[in-house]
Amino acid sequence: MHKVKSIHLTGVLICAVFMMFACTTVPLSGRQQLNLVSQDTMMATSLQQYNQFLKENKISQNKEQTAQVKRVGTRIRHAVELYFRQNNMGRELANYAWDFNLVESKEVNAWCMPGGKVVVYTGILPITQNDAGLAVVVGHEIAHAVAKHGNERVSQGLLAQLGGMALSTAIQTEPEATQQLWMGAFGLGAQYGILMPYSRLQENEADHLGLVFMAMAGYDPHAAVGFWQRMSAKTGGQAPPEFLSTHPAGASRIRNIQSLLPEAMKYYKKPQP
Repeated sequence: MHKVKSIHLTGVLICAVFMMFACTTVPLSGRQQLNLVSQDTMMATSLQQYNQFLKENKISQNKEQTAQVKRVGTRIRHAVELYFRQNNMGRELANYAWDFNLVESKEVNAWCMPGGKVVVYTGILPITQNDAGLAVVVGHEIAHAVAKHGNERVSQGLLAQLGGMALSTAIQTEPEATQQLWMGAFGLGAQYGILMPYSRLQENEADHLGLVFMAMAGYDPHAAVGFWQRMSAKTGGQAPPEFLSTHPAGASRIRNIQSLLPEAMKYYKKPQP
């Protein structure tokens, strides 16, 4: 019995020491986060997984909707780049190769991988309704990426599921498990494995930054309240959309967004006609 306790305690201490040296600081909030994967590895793996996803899914041929995604995405991108330059963090986005795609799917979903690889599903457009509603989603997803929440969740998965194995090693020795971990961490649909919901801290950070980004891009951040109300109502007593599996919606979230609006509005400049 004492031996079992000793082994357990030793394991806990090893993990604690391991995590201490693998912590980095979220560049925007100052929060400490677990990061076991180098940014170069994240970028390379993202590009590989993104290209594979595009091969396996149908890109929308709807010119109007596709143009909307690219238009809104590009404006949010420029706002993000400006925000980072103004805060002396431009180097954080140095290796980003932005891309915005609309995929044909009934899933209510959207995501952004490290490096600025953004995909919006056609199933979410009836809920976004317009450019401002879409800016809420794109701004929020890009906020997750630039705050390195994906790195954090992949790192947590590596530690919990693969014993802290390096991602490069996991790809070679546990390719299926790594694929499921990656896709689940970025919310790419339940068919890839168990979806990993964002933590409340991560969601608050993405809500906060997303509102700032959309405001800087010229979209009224008040649109976020209506979007999350529509998203919350989407459940209707049925299974929630994929988006709500990783981004829970509710009254408390909407109240939090409302409390953030005064600050976000300081960044808002209504575009000239």
